[in-house]
This record gives sequence, C-alpha cells and structure tokens, in this order.
Amino acid sequence: MPKLPHVTRAGSWQFTDAGLLFDCDGVLVDSAAAAAPAWAEWARSYAPSFDFLRDAEHGMRPSEVVAALVGRRAADAATAHLVALEIEAAVHTTEIAGAARIVGSLPSGAWAVVTSSNRAVATARLRSARVPEPTILVAAEDVERGKPEPDPYLLGARRLGRSPEECVVFEDSVPGIRSARAAGAGVVIGIGAASAGGNPDLVIGDLRDVRWRDGVLAVDVEGVRD
Repeated sequence: MPKLPHVTRAGSWQFTDAGLLFDCDGVLVDSAAAAAPAWAEWARSYAPSFDFLRDAEHGMRPSEVVAALVGRRAADAATAHLVALEIEAAVHTTEIAGAARIVGSLPSGAWAVVTSSNRAVATARLRSARVPEPTILVAAEDVERGKPEPDPYLLGARRLGRSPEECVVFEDSVPGIRSARAAGAGVVIGIGAASAGGNPDLVIGDLRDVRWRDGVLAVDVEGVRD
C-alpha cells in the first residue's frame, strides 16, 4: 500500500497536494515506432547483432545500453550518433491515451517529467506527440546515475520543492519503478500490464484513469493488486 496519505472515494484513490513525477516514454508518449528504427540504423554501424525490440532493457539510459555494447571508450561518440537519430525519428512518436489531458490540467509547479532519455530526445518526442512540455524535466544527462538508481527521482522531487515521500510517481518500466522505490516515493503507479513486474502500488492501463481537480489527484483503483 502507498506511504502517501490518501482516501478511497468513488472507486478511486485520492491524494491531496501531492507532487507528481511522470516518466516520459511509455507513460506520456509511445515512442516505440520512433526508437526502433533509430536503434536499428545505429546498430548497423555499431552493434549488428543488437535488436532493439528483443534486446533493449527499457527504462535504462541509452548511454548505458550503448556503453555495454561498444565499450566505454567509444560510448560518447556512439551515443551522440544515436541521439541524433532518435531526434530525427521523433516525428513518429504518439501520445499515450490521456497524457495530454492530465498534464495539461496540472499547475506548472505541481509536476515534472523524469526520463532516462536525453533532454533533446524527450523534448522532441513530447512535441511530436502534442503533449504539453513540463517546466521541470529531469533527463539522462542531469544525473550521475540513471534508473534503477534513485538519483533521477530524488532530483525530480527536489526540483519540485518536495520530499520524495510527498510524490506520486507514474512509471511503466521495472528499472523506473525500482528507481522510484529507492528514492522513497510516496506511491508508485504502474502504467501498463508490463509494469506489474516492478511491484508498483497500483497498475492502471493508461492516464485516462487519472484526474486532477482543485489540488486533488484521483486515480481509478480498478486493477489494484494486493
């Protein structure tokens, strides 16, 4: 059960005056159609046996995946090439259902995006999906250690002026959920069935199950796991 105080009302968990931290890919945007061809083109030059859909560990920083494939010495140049390809392919990114509505309803100081993508890639994907951009964006290059380490969500909470215990995290990947847990997040909500592997407090299909009104976050509890 979540550590963050809440009430159960009208079939939902309701949180008052919480900070909201959203992962980007798989939570706000569906970037699979953008990432896969970018990685495929990159792999032809750097790692021909790598298949993004088969081999990528989602939720990890691309620089760490690249370093594991090409070695630390070649990683900077190889990552820069990949980032350029991902920015070019970002036009194929689409919105995760409900994302634009919910973040568009939030006050700017109430939410942040905490992503393993590089800043330029995340921004390009949000724009392509027509999801409002956050005032606060924690990206891959902003932390020394990426997910599943706690650094990204610790920084996201700090930039909101909150403690992690005061924050609700929305995540779709196991490394991301582990990062939020390690940071001490008050509640972790998994997006999509695959997120259940990270043992979040609640699993919902997408952000259509989330509403915000007058400082109260309401999350449909259908599908909550014991």
